[in-house]
Amino acid sequence: MLEVDGISKSFPTPSGPLRVLDGVSFSLGAGERLAVMGPSGSGKSTLLAILGGLEEPASGRVSLDGVDPFALSPVDRVAFRNRRIGFVFQEHHLLDGLTALDNVVLPALATGRVDDGVEARARELLDRVGLGGRMRHLPAELSGGERQRVAVARALLLSPRLLLADEPTGQLDATTAAGVADLLCELAEETGGILVVVTHAEAVARRVGAVRQLADGRLLP
Repeated sequence: MLEVDGISKSFPTPSGPLRVLDGVSFSLGAGERLAVMGPSGSGKSTLLAILGGLEEPASGRVSLDGVDPFALSPVDRVAFRNRRIGFVFQEHHLLDGLTALDNVVLPALATGRVDDGVEARARELLDRVGLGGRMRHLPAELSGGERQRVAVARALLLSPRLLLADEPTGQLDATTAAGVADLLCELAEETGGILVVVTHAEAVARRVGAVRQLADGRLLP
């Protein structure tokens, strides 16, 4: 279960602290999905960064399966994040010099356990996202939608308990965006993972299912 309890976060500005999150609380169980919407600057990406253990809250607590990542040492937090949390960003962040298959395998390098089983899992995921025939292609040889599907496969390689997607369809056309949103939901459901998506696109949010608005630092009912 993902439990978020009273998360707040402020950033310094010349005119004083700017509070972007103000007592955000919610919980999600295995297989549940949530889309968070809100205008630019509303704190959506900051919320996702905190959920993913990348940004520490000023107050409040995050717990994934009973573990508070911010209570861990920096080394243990990195290991926890790599094993338990998958990220999909608006920018796919693929390495240009690596094939689609090698990009998907990357998260396993940090675990030191790149073996035949890991490669088989990567191949299975690329098949699953419709790229079975493109495994040896470089990112430059793939379309925007294909690159984003590689990023989805990479995020799911280690079967994360929590899958976070930050505007994952922001640079895609409507048809491709719908396909990527459906793919995120389908694969998260298959693995029993928790999915949280932040997006400006109402059509994408509707595909995710439950939708909540982030406004004035608060997550509205």
